[in-house]
Amino acid sequence: MYINRNKYLEKLIRYKDKDIVKIITGVRRCGKSVLLNNIYRDYLIKNGISQENIISISFDLKKWEKLKNPDKLYKYFLKTIKNDSRYYIILDEIQLVDNFEEVVNSIKSEFNTDIYITGSNSRLLSSDINTIFRGRGIEIKVFPFSFKEYYEYCGSDKQKAFNDYVMYGGLPYIVLEENNNDKSAYLKMICETVISRDMIERYDIKNEEVFSALINLLCSSIGSYVSTNKITNTLKSAGFKTIDNETITRYLNHICDAFLFYKVFRFDIKGKEYLKTQNKYYVCDLGIRNSRINYRQTEMTHIIENIVYLDLLRRGYIVDIGKNRDKEIDFIVKDLMGKQYYIQVCYTLVNQETKDREISAFSKLDDGYKKIIITTDNNPFTNLGNGYLSLNLFDFLLDDDILEKI
Repeated sequence: MYINRNKYLEKLIRYKDKDIVKIITGVRRCGKSVLLNNIYRDYLIKNGISQENIISISFDLKKWEKLKNPDKLYKYFLKTIKNDSRYYIILDEIQLVDNFEEVVNSIKSEFNTDIYITGSNSRLLSSDINTIFRGRGIEIKVFPFSFKEYYEYCGSDKQKAFNDYVMYGGLPYIVLEENNNDKSAYLKMICETVISRDMIERYDIKNEEVFSALINLLCSSIGSYVSTNKITNTLKSAGFKTIDNETITRYLNHICDAFLFYKVFRFDIKGKEYLKTQNKYYVCDLGIRNSRINYRQTEMTHIIENIVYLDLLRRGYIVDIGKNRDKEIDFIVKDLMGKQYYIQVCYTLVNQETKDREISAFSKLDDGYKKIIITTDNNPFTNLGNGYLSLNLFDFLLDDDILEKI
């Protein structure tokens, strides 16, 4: 059984048969394989594509291990592609194949193919690969389920669904699993194998304890400003005396390359430049984060901030954190058409002191862009004065176009 993910399917359909390699990226177990090998494959067959013209290879499965050799993979296509009709090629976890770029480019050039590749490593997007693909590659980012997807499937009480989503996250298996103990066991397995062990083996991590401690520290710091130097000093205080900034920088790059965390850069609005320090890291899935730190540290404002950030990414926005003189803005949000929004995230504005603090982040921003505070308050009045707007969290999460409408 699988759940249709219509938004991603629509995007795949839009790019179908176009002369570009479709690069589907995202953290392990977020649903990339099901999206291509089940949802999209079913669509192709229903629309007249013969099963013989769909070639699917999953390189993380034992049966395809020999094809991790690029020469053998190329020979496999020479043998399997039998005529000039169009073949749809699905290559899952392609980063496990050495020099896969050359093979993909060859079969794209030599045969009548429409190619889809997936990977859980941002190496798929390197400048070298784009050069080999001659600029004919498009990334489709796949995330764990959004709350909207989760709620549309689960239904029932909205608040209960949200509480479960906050606790266990949106990995596809979690959405289908009803027993909370089994959800916890699955998340623990993900943390112990797919996240830690896979990454440690893939990147040949020498100091596993430091790498694991770094992931835990990031899990504890979602929504907080961090720097390499601060992380290094924190880990040294925890007993890792020989750690240095260079190692931490390398480990942070690995963690973000695997889409486990997203690094958000800090932009100085007045100076119109990106700052080199005090960035934030948001986790790809709250269930993974909660499992790593044994379901401690449930600060709702930071948790909601993480959820909002991921939803903005899902909707295709460019997202930074902002410095407004001596104030900080949670998110500066832009779309490809030039529209921009300033967004604060706060659990509640019931307390006047909190309300004044959140609003003050927008001080002296007179550029005409919308300034929005997302909260859990169920307040029918959205106008906070001076053009500032409040937005209920559920209204934001359940309507992809809400920033346009408010």
